[in-house]
Amino acid sequence: MKLATVSIDGRTTWGIVEGETFFDVGAALASRYADLKAAIGSGLSGVADAKSAAASIPVSKVKWLPVIPNPDKILCVGLNYETHRKETGRVEVDHPTIFSRYANSQTGHLQPIVRPRVSTDLDFEGELAVIIGKAGRYIPRADAMDHVVGYSCYNDGSIRDFQRHTHQFTPGKNFPDTGAFGPWMMTPDELGPLAELKLQTRLNGEVMQEARIKQMIFDIPRQIEYCSTFTRLEPGDVIVSGTPGGVGARREPPLWMKPGDIVEIEVERLGVLRNVVADET
Repeated sequence: MKLATVSIDGRTTWGIVEGETFFDVGAALASRYADLKAAIGSGLSGVADAKSAAASIPVSKVKWLPVIPNPDKILCVGLNYETHRKETGRVEVDHPTIFSRYANSQTGHLQPIVRPRVSTDLDFEGELAVIIGKAGRYIPRADAMDHVVGYSCYNDGSIRDFQRHTHQFTPGKNFPDTGAFGPWMMTPDELGPLAELKLQTRLNGEVMQEARIKQMIFDIPRQIEYCSTFTRLEPGDVIVSGTPGGVGARREPPLWMKPGDIVEIEVERLGVLRNVVADET
């Protein structure tokens, strides 16, 4: 099942995506669930059955929003592919590198990624997003995947000069409309095994980054285990699981995204997240 949050004529809702059709399950279940995050918290109870009673709308008529616009937390895993660790010159570590994004730094599929007026150092980072479906603390690796409700594409857009002002990544990772998330989340039963899936970032059609999910340094169970030790994971939380080598900042000369560029993040079988770059107005 593919689930998305969208806006239709200014009304925010959520539902099921099948081919070129969006089924407005959010309206059909409005008395039960305030949003997709609430439905996830219920274990998606009744969601599939509600499709038959939901209005169908061509996807061309919806405005895509971040899959989870209001997560309790967004936890990002840095330096989680060997190719990226090496290109940054970072040492090997025993634990995942974690930083946070804020919900209002996100944008949706086909919406602009915004280059802020204070910087031109806007970089791409294609990643697989993991959406938590079941709350938990101190989750063991053996049980970690039972806490996953779905996966999505993510572009962890970074303002590199602000990221490097200090040793803390947070400022460069939280400018508004820089973290693209979508188009939808896909449940694990539909996506299937992850290991061999290819993650790819394209800028104006040219491949910038490419890796298999199995090439992560810290796999998804380890990420969930580690993150759940220092915070309680909640339904709708997002773990952005890391980017491969090839980022613009490490090219010679550096390659920054500029207004008019089209950036695409594709995870095999999952979908393509596409955004245009625009200057802040």
